[in-house]
Amino acid sequence: MTVTFHRIIIEMMRSTIIKSVFLIFAVTHIYAQSVEREQGLITLEPFWRQALGGEVLSLPHVQAQSAVVALDGGNIRAYSTAGTPLWNFSARGRIAPYVSRSREGTTYFSRTNGTLIALNRAGRELWQRDVGSPLSSRVVIGWDGRLFVPVDRHIFCFTASGTLLWSRAFDSPFTIAPVLDRGGGIIFSIRNEVYRIDPFGNTDMWQLANTPVDLVSVTDSTGQRIVAFYHDGTMEILGSSHADDWFLGAQIEVNPIGLPRLPSRPLAAAGFGGYIAAVLSDGRVTLISLDERRILWTGDSHIRNRQDTAAEMIFDHRGIYVLSLSGATSFSHDGRRLWITYLQNAATIPAFGDDGVLYSGGRNWILYAFRIEDTNPPQRNILFGRVQEGSYNLGRPQPGFAPSVPYFENEILSRLHQITTAVNAGRVGGNEPAWTTFLLNLAANSGSPGNSGNPGNLVNSGLPGNLIFRIAAIDLLGRIGSGDTIPWLLNILNRETEPTVRAAAIRAIGDIGVDPEGIALRTFFNMVIYNQSSNEQVLTAIASATGAICRFSGPPLSQIGVRILTMLTASNQPPMVRRQANMELLTLR
Repeated sequence: MTVTFHRIIIEMMRSTIIKSVFLIFAVTHIYAQSVEREQGLITLEPFWRQALGGEVLSLPHVQAQSAVVALDGGNIRAYSTAGTPLWNFSARGRIAPYVSRSREGTTYFSRTNGTLIALNRAGRELWQRDVGSPLSSRVVIGWDGRLFVPVDRHIFCFTASGTLLWSRAFDSPFTIAPVLDRGGGIIFSIRNEVYRIDPFGNTDMWQLANTPVDLVSVTDSTGQRIVAFYHDGTMEILGSSHADDWFLGAQIEVNPIGLPRLPSRPLAAAGFGGYIAAVLSDGRVTLISLDERRILWTGDSHIRNRQDTAAEMIFDHRGIYVLSLSGATSFSHDGRRLWITYLQNAATIPAFGDDGVLYSGGRNWILYAFRIEDTNPPQRNILFGRVQEGSYNLGRPQPGFAPSVPYFENEILSRLHQITTAVNAGRVGGNEPAWTTFLLNLAANSGSPGNSGNPGNLVNSGLPGNLIFRIAAIDLLGRIGSGDTIPWLLNILNRETEPTVRAAAIRAIGDIGVDPEGIALRTFFNMVIYNQSSNEQVLTAIASATGAICRFSGPPLSQIGVRILTMLTASNQPPMVRRQANMELLTLR
């Protein structure tokens, strides 16, 4: 009995010791995991806060030294990045929960009745267009300022000044909302069909075996690609629909060169170069190399226990940022977690600006700004947003379209009539590159090659020098409205001696409206201050175009614009010029 009793005691002690050791190990392991998850945790007081007077509908949009938010009362409010209220626009009706801003700070949104509205940087309405239904996601801004507008089952493409270029209709609503791809077009999906539409409305479609949950556009060693993500963590690479070797299997078990399978469903993903960062439903973040076909690293974000069903990602030269209702996390490119923070009672996903400030709209009707990184944006981005990634090659005649350029006057007249009819009907579409080459050549009357950067240096069109045709061509360039053509029009202005052609080029620049670098206004300013033209027609056109650009862009361009217009109201200017300048000044007050 005694021996048995002692054995029982010994076994109990041994069991207790083993359990204690295991418990200590488990607690230590959990503590280590907790410490690792909280690495980089920051808790900051708001840099500033502002009462909004309504609940936030859309995630804040930060651009051009200001942030805008859409409110449930039908208002759009703007604040400087320092927290100063800038303007409050009433849409006079309910609005859709999507706001976009262009590089120069123009705001685009819609009422729920299908009215698309553009506001300038100062909060003044520029134009309205009826698109039939409210926005189904954010307006996508193209490289030259054009707008890709998603509503219900349609995509509309407008110029920045509101001219309809083309539209496309689909059978069903969008499953994945349109986003800008690496070629300056848009990608989106409808169920298991993935679409890419280029800037001119030309469409490619891939029919997949399953419905993707996200799409990312990337550029790897083989060119531009679309990566489709699926619910089970598998991925596929889509490329040119005109080749047979663009499709790679997502199952790594089946195809050894396929992409790896993610350990969980992706919430959001973003591409940068040949890499993709994805945040998963369990909160982990992964970086994938397309060239190496493998996951480079995995880290923990602020997302816990699958409490977030949606997220946004930023992947750029600064690093990788994960944004969701519950907070935000930042990683370096090599996988180091730089910081992590949590949000309470956020109404929408926050926004993170180039200035290192996190903007979050609370359910308590307050907009909070948290300074997390001490970041100084590049000088050229201080007044405007980031420079676009590329160009649509609409600023110079393209040699490939030269054979189709008409030569005889009756052919030229017919082509101008064809383009005018299409512009009026909103059906420019895929003809835009060829027609733009024709109009650029006709506008410049290029008869011989010039120096680099001058009109005519690429294509010798031999077009007749008919002033009526030239002016018609310039007017159409203004209506088609690509910002890419502004340098070409300025070259015509600087080289041309005929006042009517110079005035037409100036008016076309005003019709286009965008001038984010301020090159047009600087040219106008120099022309006025140095008396480079005394022609009444040219000076009147400068006054008109200056007013148009200032109305579109608002400050800071309007400051130099007001100086131009004030100089044109001087007593030594012709009466028509003074009258036009005074009218434009009135519209800017």
